Amino acid sequence: MKLEIITPETTIFSGEVQLVQLPGLDGLFEILNNHAPMIAALGKGRVKVVSSADKSTEYFEIKGGVLEVKKNKIIVLAD
Repeated sequence: MKLEIITPETTIFSGEVQLVQLPGLDGLFEILNNHAPMIAALGKGRVKVVSSADKSTEYFEIKGGVLEVKKNKIIVLAD
């Protein structure tokens, strides 16, 4: 899957991922390959990203935002 995490200032992540865990308004949820299309509001917390290439894990702190998933592309507009 392709993931982009974008803030008003810059793109903080862009790449191929195996898994993304996000802080939703009602708790954590994960996105895996071939996930159904969705739009969700995000709360304050950490975004966990597991890379497809080397299975490494990265974390990004966000204050909130919006997520769109469509055709194995994830866009996170984060504060």
